[in-house]
Amino acid sequence: MADDAEVDGAGDDAADERSVRLAVPGMDCPSCATKVERSLERVDGVRGSTLQPTTGSATVTLDPGRASRRDVVAAVERAGYEVADRDEAADGPAVAEPSAVWTSRRAVTTWVGAAFLTAGLLLEFVLGGVGSASPLGFPLSPADGLLLVAAAVAGAPVVRGGYYSARNRSLDIDLLMGTAILAATGIGYFVEAATLAVLFSVAELLEEYSMDRARDSLRELMELSPEEATVRRAGEEVTVPADEVAVGETVVVRPGDRIPIDGTVVDGESAVDQSPVTGESVPVDRRPGEEVYAGSVNEDGYLEVEATARADDSTLSRIVELVQGAREERTDREQFVDRFASYYTPVVVAAAVLTAALPPLVLDGGATVGLAGVELALPGGWRPWFVRGLTLLVIACPCAFVISTPVSVVSGVTSAARNGVLVKGGTHLETTGEVDAVALDKTGTLTKGELVVTDVVPLGGTDERDLLRRAAALERRSEHPVAEAILDRAAAAGVEAPEPSGFEGLAGRGVRGDVDGETHYVGKPALFEELGVDLSRPRDATDGGVAARPGERLADLEAAGRTVVLVGTASELFGIVAVADEVRPGARRAVERLRERGVGRVVMLTGDNEGTARAVAETVGVDEYRADLLPEEKVEAVRELRSTHGGVAMVGDGVNDAPALAAADVGVAMGAAGTDAALETADIALMGDDIGKLPYLYALSRTANGVIRQNVWASLAVKALLAVGVPLGYVSVALAVVVGDMGMSLGVTGNAMRLARLTPDDD
Repeated sequence: MADDAEVDGAGDDAADERSVRLAVPGMDCPSCATKVERSLERVDGVRGSTLQPTTGSATVTLDPGRASRRDVVAAVERAGYEVADRDEAADGPAVAEPSAVWTSRRAVTTWVGAAFLTAGLLLEFVLGGVGSASPLGFPLSPADGLLLVAAAVAGAPVVRGGYYSARNRSLDIDLLMGTAILAATGIGYFVEAATLAVLFSVAELLEEYSMDRARDSLRELMELSPEEATVRRAGEEVTVPADEVAVGETVVVRPGDRIPIDGTVVDGESAVDQSPVTGESVPVDRRPGEEVYAGSVNEDGYLEVEATARADDSTLSRIVELVQGAREERTDREQFVDRFASYYTPVVVAAAVLTAALPPLVLDGGATVGLAGVELALPGGWRPWFVRGLTLLVIACPCAFVISTPVSVVSGVTSAARNGVLVKGGTHLETTGEVDAVALDKTGTLTKGELVVTDVVPLGGTDERDLLRRAAALERRSEHPVAEAILDRAAAAGVEAPEPSGFEGLAGRGVRGDVDGETHYVGKPALFEELGVDLSRPRDATDGGVAARPGERLADLEAAGRTVVLVGTASELFGIVAVADEVRPGARRAVERLRERGVGRVVMLTGDNEGTARAVAETVGVDEYRADLLPEEKVEAVRELRSTHGGVAMVGDGVNDAPALAAADVGVAMGAAGTDAALETADIALMGDDIGKLPYLYALSRTANGVIRQNVWASLAVKALLAVGVPLGYVSVALAVVVGDMGMSLGVTGNAMRLARLTPDDD
């Protein structure tokens, strides 16, 4: 955002605040962010900052009368990091652009340093050294000269970073490594200094590359929406930036194009791949009057779409915004890691100083000690203990440990978003994997939320088409959902309904009207009982030639969870039409997979009647159901489940079930695409109507929790093992860098990337 762009804020000071966003690619770890934050705090007029190492971005709130974007950029650079976009007129990207890691200036100095290190080691250890000189007051061989150049070239960026860390009072890896390189060089330990400088620079490049790969998933999400749109203006088609398309304008989308905005189809028909937004694996047909979303791909037809939202307010834009915001809330494990790291680093630094200083004073000529039945020879003199102290400095910074959780959260959240599941924070991802009970709303969750005709039962001499004709004639004047279902069934059967006369709605009972000159009724069984129709009188049913009493057939249908309406006159019953909210095809499989994944209890909560609830519960196979629940009673049911089963996830439509969603440990909204309320009220949103994504979400959360635990404890274990081995002489500087820093950083990042490979298809 430009310096003069206002942002909304809370309180009386909101109008006096501005926000700027910068891309800082080199800020790729929490300690980097700490350094930048401390530098920003010294700028008069900066009121707050949000730094996201996982995206390489910094958002800074400032008082425009006291600070400018230029001041913010300068502060970031004083912390030792380059700002990618210095343009005063616009924001930097929300995720840092891909960087040329292996051809950057840092990479070139590293490769040059590596070449001098290799030459120096060959000359020193293979050729045995050649001659010596004393330009610095002590013997300096050609091999030493090569090693000194290697340390200077590869170590310069490290020392410079350490200088910035010291200025910002940040005890981080740059300060520790820079100190170690200078100290080793200063006392003539050129092999150690050069090895440390080169290997640490390689480790930094690999860490930057790994973080760049981790950011790829966010970039891919943001790049789904095209930058340009073809708009019809004044009868002509013009290509404009997508963010300039106004609500109400008509956008032309040709086959193979991505749809640039949310909108409604006004002309054309086509199959649309909505997987980027809803995660649906199969393209859906879109016709005039139906919604489409930005980022979707028009497969094979021509579409004209009327924009219903600006590009920056599309469903995809909100998904990206919420995914980015998901990193701002720290999980419990992240908070634990931060607390631990704040003690770990000072303790190990102190141990490094003591290791370098005390043993030479105590062990003048060396010593031999027994440890667990093993005789260990401890050397005397300053050199070996100084090197061991340097090695502990290398181990002191918990980089891999600190990034282990955030990189896993980013990988999990972005993986879910690409598969049509919006997780609004790492905390919710973590909590979902720990729930033991899942509460499911019925309507719109386990069922489609749309009534369909399930049974047409003609009676007497009436056939199915005649029954549908009489029913549809009256229902064409009704606005009841049951009427819509009957009309859809009649249309599907090719039945044309005549226009009724004398139509009248009978509140709560049905409708009445004249068809073919005779008064007909369509309504509940109670309406026909009032008319004097004997529902127990035997009549022949034409469905299979089975004789049935209407009352018995009604009871069977109601027991199966159907809503029944009768069609007839005051003296004759023509038949029964049964309507139901159709169970989603994947509902039963989803419930089964939840149990297989480890959910202890699956419960259905509904405001529907007992008969319907029982029928749906038996169909989908939930462990228990509760019917006739008011919204507040659903809340009580969720609280009861929490008290008996621990963590509870509530799955509903995100609006009517808002109180129950809020009461659960995790609230999951179904079919949230295009629905602002669902995106706002739920912790997690299934963008499409596919309940089959629920087991995927649970599996992803469980896997993410496992990855985070693996990363945290593996980092701790390796650091602890190395720290114990250093004073005993088992760990060299090279091993500490390769395993403790570079190896573990790559390990935790690679482990986190596994989450990106988990898809709903695996279920």
